[in-house]
Amino acid sequence: MKSFRKELWFQTPGRRAFVNITREVEAALHDSGVREGLVLVNAMHITASVFINDDESGLHADYETWLEQLAPHEPVSGYRHNRTGEDNADAHMKRQVMGREVVVAITAGKLDFGPWEQIFYGEFDGGRRKRVLIKIIGE
Repeated sequence: MKSFRKELWFQTPGRRAFVNITREVEAALHDSGVREGLVLVNAMHITASVFINDDESGLHADYETWLEQLAPHEPVSGYRHNRTGEDNADAHMKRQVMGREVVVAITAGKLDFGPWEQIFYGEFDGGRRKRVLIKIIGE
């Protein structure tokens, strides 16, 4: 069995962002030489996410609105976590809702997606460098 590891690094300028990373994962798959197996893609930071959905701007705007309603950033004093000097309790909660990772099957050297599926990095407390791990195993 082959094993391949790659890191992607992000530093988004704004507090929140959704970045389509499908092409980067496909490139890693190509570099791995794996034809049948699994790929794990996970955010290696507790205020960021990796998820699968459609690459449609209206949906991303809906996510922004929905997540802000679930865990509003302001007032930062409303969260006990922020008493530690942080202002990102909402980002931890948004990450929990959107998820830490995705696993995608690899079939015939391709990501085995359903219709419209794409992989995204979700940033909820931007402004500093964070990484995503791509781990590929298979034959």
